[in-house]
Amino acid sequence: MAEYTRDEIYNVLKDILVNDFEIKADRVTGDANLFDDLEFDSIDAVDLAVRLQEYTNKKISPDNFKEIRTVNDVVDAVEKIIEE
Repeated sequence: MAEYTRDEIYNVLKDILVNDFEIKADRVTGDANLFDDLEFDSIDAVDLAVRLQEYTNKKISPDNFKEIRTVNDVVDAVEKIIEE
């Protein structure tokens, strides 16, 4: 199984946000709130979960994303999913 570092997860997440969601790179920070700062809606959140599922090759349930608010929260959730 591939090893994923926190930095790699963050960089992949940032690439997804910039390329797939057309968010300016300078707006993507660890503390950026997906909904307030990056203007995500629930459909965007589902799309992001699907993209992360492709990246990790692991099933991501909506429960994993219930408490997510910031970019760092997403990185934390992906780390947990990878460790399972």
